[in-house]
Amino acid sequence: MSGIDVRAADVFEDVRAVLGPKQETSSNCFCLSYRIGSKENQALRGPARFERVRGLCAEDPPPGVLAYDGAEPVGWAAIHPRADTSFATNRRIPHVDDHVEPWSLWCVRVRPGHRKQGISHHLVAGAVRFARANGASVVEAYPVDNQGAKVDLTMAYVGTRALFERAGFEYVMDTKSVLNGFTRVLMRYTT
Repeated sequence: MSGIDVRAADVFEDVRAVLGPKQETSSNCFCLSYRIGSKENQALRGPARFERVRGLCAEDPPPGVLAYDGAEPVGWAAIHPRADTSFATNRRIPHVDDHVEPWSLWCVRVRPGHRKQGISHHLVAGAVRFARANGASVVEAYPVDNQGAKVDLTMAYVGTRALFERAGFEYVMDTKSVLNGFTRVLMRYTT
């Protein structure tokens, strides 16, 4: 799977192809739940939600990275400075220190039909490169520590401890957040 290219998620239609619902009337996640405030996230419906994501894709930096197989977008990773996400005030996922402004990597998604091909590994590595290129010295992730057990597909977006360990992230601590019955751990990668 060496033909995978990971680059900034600055093309809305490509982000939509990976994350978006088919109908603009839908209010699916669109990976906004950690990126914007809870009140705004709950209030955004239909076309307004699409326009909010379109706006994020136009920002510098955009809201994450996309993996491409040729011209086709096949995966997504949400990454942004923690201070600009809901992780900045999240009581269940603690801050490690006040001397470093980490970037948060909180969602890895591969499109159906492209899973089990190693794309998530490309996405994590590409997200780290993206953060480094935008000035990050530390990247945090908050995956589940499933110890090899199956994770429900709807909750797999946070990734697993093993995925991030393979990418060079180091375990820092358990968090108070639990997803699908598994504790989420805080892991860090120093760029």
